[in-house]
Order: sequence, then C-alpha cells, then structure tokens
Amino acid sequence: MKCMSLKPVFFAVFTSLLTLGFSQNATQLKVNQLIEKKAEYHRLTNGETDGYRIKIHFGIEKEVANNIRSKFSAKFSDLSTYQEYQQPNWVVLVGDFKTKLEAFEVLKKIQVEFTNAFIVKEKVKLKM
Repeated sequence: MKCMSLKPVFFAVFTSLLTLGFSQNATQLKVNQLIEKKAEYHRLTNGETDGYRIKIHFGIEKEVANNIRSKFSAKFSDLSTYQEYQQPNWVVLVGDFKTKLEAFEVLKKIQVEFTNAFIVKEKVKLKM
C-alpha cells in the first residue's frame, strides 16, 4: 500500500522537473533570439545609438581644431575625441554618453579647462 501512495507524489515531482527542463530550454531559446536581434541591430546601425557628446570647439580653422583636440586628449586621455567638418566650421566633440546626466558630470570636469564646452545630442558609439 505504501507504494501506491508514493506513485502520485513521484509523478508530480517527475512532471514538475520535466516542465522545468522545457521551461529553461524555452527561456534559453528566447535569450538566444534576443542576442541575435541585438547583434543584427548593431550591424544595421554601425554600433551607434542616440546619445550625447560634449562640444569643446567649433571654428573655421582646421589647425586650431587639431590643436584643441590634441590638448584635450593629453589632459583627458580616457575620453574619445571626434573632429568633424560641419560647414563652415571644424567641430571637436568628446565622449560617448548614453544619458545627458553622464555627459553633464563630465562637462563639469571639462569646463575647468574648456570653458565654452556644452552638451549636444549626437549618435554615439555603443559600448559592448
């Protein structure tokens, strides 16, 4: 008689484990699909997303922009720098910030040396 009473308990435990195994496989499959979608998104957007940078210079002379970029890189080597030509000005931008708050924290440090720096909305490189 004891064997008869254990069968329903054994069956319940077995089906629970079986269901749990299928559930984990389904979850892993969903995670893999999301990873693939994210990788495809990065390929399509060249790894860029909406974010913020700090503009430290804009002017018509390329050499001045080069000098400012070099000066900045020497003092803040941990931040990326970008130099672009936005007709008729050469622009020096720094950083890749996802939020405006992140950019603002760095802006306060930068403004000691580069007093005219300000935050701009840009496409930024994603950190993977």
